[in-house]
Amino acid sequence: MSDLPRPPRTHDNFVATFPELAEAWQTVGAAGKTGPLDEKACRLVKLAVAMGAQQEGAVHASVRKGLAMGITREELEQVVVLAAGTLGFPQTVAAYTWIKDLL
Repeated sequence: MSDLPRPPRTHDNFVATFPELAEAWQTVGAAGKTGPLDEKACRLVKLAVAMGAQQEGAVHASVRKGLAMGITREELEQVVVLAAGTLGFPQTVAAYTWIKDLL
């Protein structure tokens, strides 16, 4: 996945300060990659979860990584629409603004 955009500088600083935690986090991430979903579906699921958890940084990261792997604006917007009934209007609008930050 070397073609993914570089993470923010804060991420790099955190990893340098807490390398054991960063290594454990990579292990968790790797565990989610095994299964029948392809990489694109996994990224869209992660976006939806980040939206539901109202994690702006995770939404930004998912959008950044998704765009780098060829996920389209329309696909990102469909995730917003699909999530609306579960999240409610205010949370959906908030998540949409976070996605638009990167479009």
